[in-house]
Amino acid sequence: MPQHTPLYDRCQQLGARMTEFGGWQMPVQFSGIRQEHQAVRQSAGMFDISHMGKFELAGSGLLAALEQLVPSRLTDLQLGQARYTVLLTPEGGIVDDLIVYFQGENEAGEQQAVLIVNAATTQKDAEWLRTQLPGAIRFENRSQGRVLIAVQGPQAVAKLQGLTETDLGAVKRYWHTAGTVAGAPAFLARTGYTGEDGFEVMADASGGLKIWQGLRDQGVVPCGLGARDTLRLEAAMALYGQDVTEQTTPLEAGLSWLVDWEKGNFVGRDALQQQKQAGVTRRLVGLQLEGRNIARHDYPVQHDGDTVGTVTSGTLSPTLGYPIALASVPPGLAKVGQTLGVEIRGNVFPATVVKRPFYKRSM
Repeated sequence: MPQHTPLYDRCQQLGARMTEFGGWQMPVQFSGIRQEHQAVRQSAGMFDISHMGKFELAGSGLLAALEQLVPSRLTDLQLGQARYTVLLTPEGGIVDDLIVYFQGENEAGEQQAVLIVNAATTQKDAEWLRTQLPGAIRFENRSQGRVLIAVQGPQAVAKLQGLTETDLGAVKRYWHTAGTVAGAPAFLARTGYTGEDGFEVMADASGGLKIWQGLRDQGVVPCGLGARDTLRLEAAMALYGQDVTEQTTPLEAGLSWLVDWEKGNFVGRDALQQQKQAGVTRRLVGLQLEGRNIARHDYPVQHDGDTVGTVTSGTLSPTLGYPIALASVPPGLAKVGQTLGVEIRGNVFPATVVKRPFYKRSM
């Protein structure tokens, strides 16, 4: 049976259309995907993302231990800072992408961090971390019972500011703080998955209900997974399990910027080093199509009559008004301006490799 977030009943009361996602029953849409998408691009929308995995870790040398499992540097994180990165297998494949939020030291002088991971991989990630981290590191899976709400859009910060005395303007992008929102203790992180400014707010179940209602009272539009997917695709943010998997390396996924070659050894380093020297055999690129021909996941990508790659994600962009897609293709066909074809229901339609992201707002 799918799990329910603490906001499940509230979403149903608002008439949300529900679906199973990552083992949870989640809202796909409320008023409609296009309306919700535009609310986030033009004003402010909120998403119940309580299904995401939430881990709390503590222990001496925690950041150094975590740094062995990811290609990014973590030991330079300051109190309140966050960093996006990926867990890697020894073969260099991506176990999951995640955000590490460093919360400083506790009274015992131990380092503390919160990790937010994908819903569908929560159990896999928990097992991976438990087996890879030293036994002295304490690990708590807090995924159930906690509310996580993403408030996103050009008016998101102003709307959220109406519910808290914490100076949100002082929280920089990819930093976080603790505060009180709608009278409830909360974790406030200036992160998101839409290409817009905003915060992700975490609280216990009762506090989360108050925050959700407070945001509604501020005029923030409830949004579902449908708009979340079109928004993240416009921003060219990868979806784990679709655009990237354990068979994808950061070098193939356009995530080379996550790899800090100067920081020393980490799981998967040797495999990535070999791939860097040999060259990748595929790259994730952005595609723009003409008309209303939408390229969907797993559609073949063609060049000169041969199938050369695969679409990983695709949609009709509500903001841009034309179809966009992410696709995995050979590096020789990955340059901006390259003309390819996408097979859609037996017909091949032209597609052009374009610069990513498809949409970007200057923050």
